[in-house]
Amino acid sequence: MKIPTFTSLLVTAIHLGCLWSTTTHAQNFVDLESVPIDRTVLPLQPPNAKPITELDVRSATAPAFFQVQAPKGAPNVVIIMIDDLGFGGTSAFGGIMPTPTFDRLARGGLRFNQLHSTALCSPTRQALLTGRNHHSVNMGSITETATAFPGNTGVLPADCAKLPEILRLNGYSTAHFGKCHEVAAWEISPSGPLTRWPTLSGFDKFYGFLGGETNQWSPAVYDGVTPVDNPTKGDPNYHFMNDMTTQAINWIRAQQSLTPEKPFFTYFVPGATHAPHHVPKSYIEKQAGKFDAGWDVIRNQIFENQKRLGVIPKDTKLAAKPADIKDWDNLSADEKKLFAHQAEVFAAYLEMTDTEIGRLVDAIDELGELDNTMIVFIAGDNGTSAEGGMNGMFSEMTYFNGVQEKVEDMLKHLDEWGGPSTYPHMAAGWAVCFDSPFTWTKQIPSNYGGTRQGTVIHWPDRIKSQNGLRQQWHHVIDIAPTILEAVGLPQPRIVNGVGQRPMEGVSMVYAFDNPQAPDRHLVQYFEIFGNRGIYYDGWFAGTIHRAPWESTPRHPLTEDVWELYHVADDFSMSTDLSAKNPEKLNELQQMFLAEAVKYKVLPLDDRTLERVNSLLAGRPDIMAGRKSLTMYEGLGFLPENDFINTKNSSFDIIATIESQGDKTQGVIVSQAGRFGGWSLYVVGGKPVYVYNYLGLETFVVRSDTTLPDGEATVKLDFAYDGEPKLGGGGTATLHINGKQVGSGRIERTQLGIFSADETANVGIDRETAVSQEYTEETSKFNGKIDKVTITLK
Repeated sequence: MKIPTFTSLLVTAIHLGCLWSTTTHAQNFVDLESVPIDRTVLPLQPPNAKPITELDVRSATAPAFFQVQAPKGAPNVVIIMIDDLGFGGTSAFGGIMPTPTFDRLARGGLRFNQLHSTALCSPTRQALLTGRNHHSVNMGSITETATAFPGNTGVLPADCAKLPEILRLNGYSTAHFGKCHEVAAWEISPSGPLTRWPTLSGFDKFYGFLGGETNQWSPAVYDGVTPVDNPTKGDPNYHFMNDMTTQAINWIRAQQSLTPEKPFFTYFVPGATHAPHHVPKSYIEKQAGKFDAGWDVIRNQIFENQKRLGVIPKDTKLAAKPADIKDWDNLSADEKKLFAHQAEVFAAYLEMTDTEIGRLVDAIDELGELDNTMIVFIAGDNGTSAEGGMNGMFSEMTYFNGVQEKVEDMLKHLDEWGGPSTYPHMAAGWAVCFDSPFTWTKQIPSNYGGTRQGTVIHWPDRIKSQNGLRQQWHHVIDIAPTILEAVGLPQPRIVNGVGQRPMEGVSMVYAFDNPQAPDRHLVQYFEIFGNRGIYYDGWFAGTIHRAPWESTPRHPLTEDVWELYHVADDFSMSTDLSAKNPEKLNELQQMFLAEAVKYKVLPLDDRTLERVNSLLAGRPDIMAGRKSLTMYEGLGFLPENDFINTKNSSFDIIATIESQGDKTQGVIVSQAGRFGGWSLYVVGGKPVYVYNYLGLETFVVRSDTTLPDGEATVKLDFAYDGEPKLGGGGTATLHINGKQVGSGRIERTQLGIFSADETANVGIDRETAVSQEYTEETSKFNGKIDKVTITLK
């Protein structure tokens, strides 16, 4: 008798399994509603099983299989948050820029007209996802300006688990699409750690970019923890807003196809409408002429719309503009022409964003899941950005390098504005306009213009009120508790073995059915870069320490001038009561200090350049103290914070390569791209060094000699002659095998940063190209690179 092999038994078992699977059988899972499961301890622990005494499996009855399931009837949850959009940005909150998707959801749900952000990107996002104040989760500012002080380290504490992790461990499928500005800058490299990346902190799926912004035409994108090589794939119509929406739709469809009984959580957070304002011409053309009246007239139009819609009280006063913002009537004809077009591009960008969000909402509707989906749509993670300064910018990197662009120079690029050859931002007057009825903008937490975000919650299965208005005072730390209560989950005590701090926000569910319910969020501090304030039960006190366009503080911290507003009666913060009621002001100032100690806000840190420098700021830096970096072929996708810093210094680059003589082509090593960066590459066998200064000016040094066949050493020596000045020039000299083959001047260099999103790479130039002599597709080096060493002198 032939004894069957293990392989033949396995094949038979698979065959029988396939036959068995064609018959309908009820899966035997533990009913979590009928057994005592403690959802405050995550991961969920299965109930203790009784010991089995039966010897033969054929005579035994299998127990029900334990599988984590969401509470019965738990809805899908979608959080949508636009970037850098103020209270007057959407048409549902009075804006003149149509946002039909936002408005559609508002008509079918609730509008909240007193929900607040932190006034800045990373802090708002980390606060929203954790339900805790931004300093409590160590995100006192953006990750690139983290320090060694508690409250500002940029590192999420393990005892503050994120909402997606809580939902995932309770049976949700979870996904994040778009922007992630919560990962510590020194942890975005192949060396990791990756534990605080989206897919290791609660999300099953991540498709997006890490950092404050990305080039929408040529983004630096990750799928999970893997960089996406050339996401545009040469498509001239590629745009990241469209790409991330398609990715989100495909994921939701797949999730519903495979596990329709399982709810999903989607965190959909575009880079729009943060600079760069990138949008197809077809959208821009529709906005022609709509902003010619200027920011003063349009700001007043928005204000009147807000009163008519009831999103602000009828007796609200339009707060004064900042003194630095010129009256539109006093601008020159050239200024008006440029600034009006900047607003047209911004409006087009918002329209595209709303349109793409509409595709997402429609896809959920087509699946029959819209009524069972709780959509929280927050129009802005802070107020509209005034970081474009008084004139706006053709290349936003000028802001970070202390360069003031001139109106006459920017006008030369008017027809390109918003396209791939620009990296634009708009003048600050428009930020104030779109933050109506308030005075200030992004970066100013001491005024509602920086923090008040028009918000909609849409959930037809639960919220029966349509086009409702809720005026209770809330903050983004209230979103996570709201969602947990809505889906029927408690806040966890333990997550992954770590005891949890209680969330610091309050649920908003109490207001869903009761528009007159008294407020439950009564005290809230605010602080960003020394700008600070506090809300307490209808009162607000705060100080403007430094405006977004100012390089230095207005006063020392101890001499700041505070303002006081009775916001219960003064919606727009138009009337300062500090002189009339100094006792109340003092009360709130003392309360701010108490909250600041409680939540790790102190010491206040208003430093600027020092916080960008990791050594002075005291945060980790994988290049700290390094004078040399040796790299090998294939190393790439390295953001600026994880690459050796050659700025304001002499340095050399020595590359050992194997050449094909005059047939050699491609990049040896490059950093950043079209709007600032450098590249050492080969054309027709001859080495070239190019320095791209902010996309405004390019300096090129070429070899007069062709590489020999076989092994060769290419050297670029840069002798900086700017010291002690920052951003000075120098001489770049090329060598082949020790022989000088070319030299030239680099008249000026970037003193601050090259790019917020572009990367350094060996053997290719990714994202946008530093040089117009090649594209990403043609930049791949066709020889062999043994190693490249950059040494600071």
